[in-house]
Amino acid sequence: MEILGATLRICVSDLEKAIPFYERLAGGRALRFERGGVQVAAVGCFLLMSGPEEELDVLRKVAATIAVTDVDEAHRVLADSGAQIVAGPVPTPVGRNLIARHPDGSVYEYVDRKTS
Repeated sequence: MEILGATLRICVSDLEKAIPFYERLAGGRALRFERGGVQVAAVGCFLLMSGPEEELDVLRKVAATIAVTDVDEAHRVLADSGAQIVAGPVPTPVGRNLIARHPDGSVYEYVDRKTS
């Protein structure tokens, strides 16, 4: 499994106020989308999320998003290494993802850019 990078997940109360700071910090424009009633802005290595508190409570349980070349391969490696696959793989607006709980209890999202 090749890990391409990680994204820090940040829950914010006001996405519109937060975006300019992170755009300046990361030196790029935000890519915006919505998922499950949560407004999301991806800016560099930051994933800003804002929405209903009950949704954010769930999202806060995931420590980071890890980009990989292939979620199916990540699934195999994680399962063979003792991780519990909590959800997925499932399609997302930009590829596929899965959620895994590592043996130490940490929870991570793994994503790829494959659409099929």
